[in-house]
Amino acid sequence: MPIEGFDYKEFATAMSEQAKELVPADLNDMQKNYVVKTLANFTMLAGEAISKDESLGFNAEQAIFVSQVIAEWAFHKSIDLIHSGILPENWDSIMQKIAFSIFEVAKQGIKKNIPQDQLLQLVEHHVVKTYTAAIDDLLQKGKINEEIKERAVRQSNIDAMAQQVQEEQQKQEQQIQQQQATQGIQVPATPASSLPQNQAASSSRIIRLATVAIILKKMPESKVRTILSSFSERDAQTIIDYMATDDLEETMDKTLTFKCLREMKKHLPKHRKRTSAMVLKDLNEVFETKDRNEIDKSIKDERPYIRKFIDQAYEGEFYNLPVKVAGIIAQHVRDSV
Repeated sequence: MPIEGFDYKEFATAMSEQAKELVPADLNDMQKNYVVKTLANFTMLAGEAISKDESLGFNAEQAIFVSQVIAEWAFHKSIDLIHSGILPENWDSIMQKIAFSIFEVAKQGIKKNIPQDQLLQLVEHHVVKTYTAAIDDLLQKGKINEEIKERAVRQSNIDAMAQQVQEEQQKQEQQIQQQQATQGIQVPATPASSLPQNQAASSSRIIRLATVAIILKKMPESKVRTILSSFSERDAQTIIDYMATDDLEETMDKTLTFKCLREMKKHLPKHRKRTSAMVLKDLNEVFETKDRNEIDKSIKDERPYIRKFIDQAYEGEFYNLPVKVAGIIAQHVRDSV
């Protein structure tokens, strides 16, 4: 029975259209088509499976969440495969494993009522795990060499896009600062009347919500949903309305936007680069409260390098893994015991 409010065919088409606008310019036409086609196919299959499985009992929001996550990771990992140098004949098998892993993890996570932010982290862990295992399998079968394997494992289009968004935001802030410095612009005490939808110009709340909308328009939808969940229903709806305004950036007074960004930045936690010591500290907190047999049982089916990582962490040593991957494993261990 179809899920009310969820048309999986329409959703898959919409996601593929968005993907066309985001595919990296360095890909050739064949590669671009592969990314879009792969995303559309897996999104369609996931949506259809959810819609036809009445035992799941998913509503439209849950169906969209699973389909959205599969679409986003299909986009990023297909690009990673292309950039890795692995031959096209091996792409489909890897992407099928990744899509299946995401579908099962997301489906079970929703059924167990795992909080969305934790579920997204768990999905990422399994994506990395499945992708790495598939690459190792190609190496063992002699289809790639060690150099291509290392290049493939290093690929992370999702991180590259996040970095690009951050750099664009910083660039915009710098341009506004330069404009203020050269033109002597003073930030007015009250908002200008150029806000969209004729909202009250004197409302600092509206300025703040519109500024948040500008930021969220540049972020993946899965992260947008997580951020919006921290707002009240009323404010979240206002932000969504502003995000739907095509010329929001143009109609907002840039000096006010920049002022609001600076005020918001004061209240954000200071970013600290993740280090191996931080990961070990997180794991030690788990080790102090959980029995080792329980932890070992939770990771007995994991890859050998994960078990090795945990064993060395017990000794206070950091196994040679990328810090980001180690952090995901540590979170997985915390959530599993």
